[in-house]
Amino acid sequence: MAAGTPLLKDELDIVIPTIRNLDFLEMWRPFFQPYHLIIVQDGDPSKTVKVPEGFDFELYNRNDINKILGPKASCISFKDSACRCFGYMVSKKKYIFTIDDDCFVAKDPSGKDINALEQHIKNLLSPSTPYFFNTLYDPYAEGADFVRGYPFSLREGVPTAVSHGLWLNIPDYDAPTQLVKPSERNTRYVNAVLTIPKGTLFPMCGMNLAFNRELIGPAMYFGLMGDGQPIGRYDDMWAGWCTKVICDHLGLGIKTGLPYIWHSKASNPFVNLKKEYKGIFWQEEIIPFFQSATLPKDCTTVQKCYIELSKQVKEKLANVDPYFTKLADAMVTWIEAWDELNPAKDSAKLPNGSA
Repeated sequence: MAAGTPLLKDELDIVIPTIRNLDFLEMWRPFFQPYHLIIVQDGDPSKTVKVPEGFDFELYNRNDINKILGPKASCISFKDSACRCFGYMVSKKKYIFTIDDDCFVAKDPSGKDINALEQHIKNLLSPSTPYFFNTLYDPYAEGADFVRGYPFSLREGVPTAVSHGLWLNIPDYDAPTQLVKPSERNTRYVNAVLTIPKGTLFPMCGMNLAFNRELIGPAMYFGLMGDGQPIGRYDDMWAGWCTKVICDHLGLGIKTGLPYIWHSKASNPFVNLKKEYKGIFWQEEIIPFFQSATLPKDCTTVQKCYIELSKQVKEKLANVDPYFTKLADAMVTWIEAWDELNPAKDSAKLPNGSA
């Protein structure tokens, strides 16, 4: 690779959900300009979203989504940042980085601007270690290695499917925590990346996230949220729980930690509470469901895993609320739409060549 060529320049799309002009891109220009952007405009499609000059982008609004997906557009959320997953579906690249439009460039403790995208790429291009915890965190990081007592048979690791980044300034809190800690800010910069162990769930945040679309893309469905739905703000977490169960089943890894972005503004806790309050009750049953979910051996592709998971959602969560029947159906619609737009390339092949 020529010196100065950005990593994965032609293999990565940046997906941004928005309802406003994307002035925030000016700050990211040194890092994002070489890459292709997919902007998913939420809300009123008659509004014009302005993008600073010099960026290579495509922009989709609700009319475009309806036109491209037809009746299957029902699986894409409206008036919720979950609409971003449409960008994952229409991308033709191997990797995706997604970021919210209130996320700015953070500085490391030395005062240097953090190239979040570059760190995500490094995370995705190095293996994960979900089966045995390395006490020095990421053994593939510069200046680190496997510690004494780490089994040599596991040191090769597994492919990394997801890189989950963190945030300085405004933490990613739920509404009750926001309400009791309105002025709390995250100032701790922890210089670490770790693999989330097999069998352990985590709350995935979509505002600073990257993943290998070819390995896990069809599981990155951000659910049915927002307008017309009884819940919001659980879109990324739903995708995270589904993805983790599938990664554990398929032998893939998820990393969390670096890179940090600067999360500039807290959303209104009262508005958030209205969106989340059902989820706060439901999560006490959703999480045990995912903790005990198992997938049969014949689920050898992400799509098969996801369809199986949708059946289990319908069987085991429908009694929590009728919404979960609707969500399970949307999960199937999502996979059907994904496969229509991504015919064969994204269907993971088994070693013997069968799908």
